[in-house]
Amino acid sequence: MKHRDPLEPLLLAAQPRIGELLAALGVVDRAIAFDALGLDRLFGPEPREPAPLLRDATRVVSWFGARDPDFVRRLTALVPDTVVVRSVGEARPVWEHLLASVGAPMADAARWREPVVPAATLVDEGRRALRDVGWDGRTPLVVVHPGAGGVLKRWPAEGFAAVLERLRSERALVLAIHQGPADADAVAALRARLPGPAIGLDEPSLPRLAGILGGASAYLGNDSGVSHLAAALGRPAVVLFVRDALAWQSWEPRAQPVVVSTASLERVEVDRVLAAARRAVG
Repeated sequence: MKHRDPLEPLLLAAQPRIGELLAALGVVDRAIAFDALGLDRLFGPEPREPAPLLRDATRVVSWFGARDPDFVRRLTALVPDTVVVRSVGEARPVWEHLLASVGAPMADAARWREPVVPAATLVDEGRRALRDVGWDGRTPLVVVHPGAGGVLKRWPAEGFAAVLERLRSERALVLAIHQGPADADAVAALRARLPGPAIGLDEPSLPRLAGILGGASAYLGNDSGVSHLAAALGRPAVVLFVRDALAWQSWEPRAQPVVVSTASLERVEVDRVLAAARRAVG
């Protein structure tokens, strides 16, 4: 969107923590809370005026409300250059659907798949945070996220431990285990099975996490927001997906998707994840 209209300020209305992250990365010029637009006022039999900020927009791309034709009609009446994006189908990766929704030509897809480069100040802040929890600043760092948004997305802790133990036996590495708000059980399970030390990244803010990931040598994790962030930043990443969710794999070519089963641990999957992790670490 910024490539299409480089002189137009790009405003994101989203969850505040997502907006804070994308503004810190320079992906958007400004971010506000989603509710501040007042889009809810366009629903129902007696719609009301949305926030003035929306009326002042020159273009709107909404990934919200496509199933309500009255909402689509009212929003388009307010801002004629409006795209209300339908849900992704099953025939292609989600990232292709998102590119198409903002008018990016697929013939030029490589241009839009370049990684986001975090500002040097963010990376420096991330390195300071890592040194505060024990990183020496020199040994290659692998960030690990054993959690995910749901249990069905979580590869067994035994699998992570087997891969990480083998990697660490082959080369000098520092492991950093990320723990988000819902990850306590997954992190505890991994630590209980992982011999040797690993530093902890306990609920860093998303901008700080971006800085940490920006300085990491590699990344290993389940299908989660953290994994998608690592991939978007161009880190050599291994991201574990159940087969039904593979359409959500990252758009960044250096991110390696590996299909696993989360119901049980299979030796062949450990071998596949280990091979991908070796490629990522280099």
